[in-house]
Amino acid sequence: MEKVVNLGTFLKKMHKKIILKDLNNRNYYVQDFNKFKKHIIEFHGNGSSIHEENGFVFRIDQKFRDNLFKIKKSD
Repeated sequence: MEKVVNLGTFLKKMHKKIILKDLNNRNYYVQDFNKFKKHIIEFHGNGSSIHEENGFVFRIDQKFRDNLFKIKKSD
């Protein structure tokens, strides 16, 4: 398991699966990383906002986006 970031909200890359820690400290397994990333760019591209997905809540800010864009997802 490779730790990518260590923030209040952090990301992990684990055997090509992306896991996001939400605001409630729960692990969310991203099913389609490219779709998730595209949504973040399109709807949360600047500033700070809240993103809810499948009952998981994330604070999207520049640190979150920077860390998200560091992840290289290879299919």
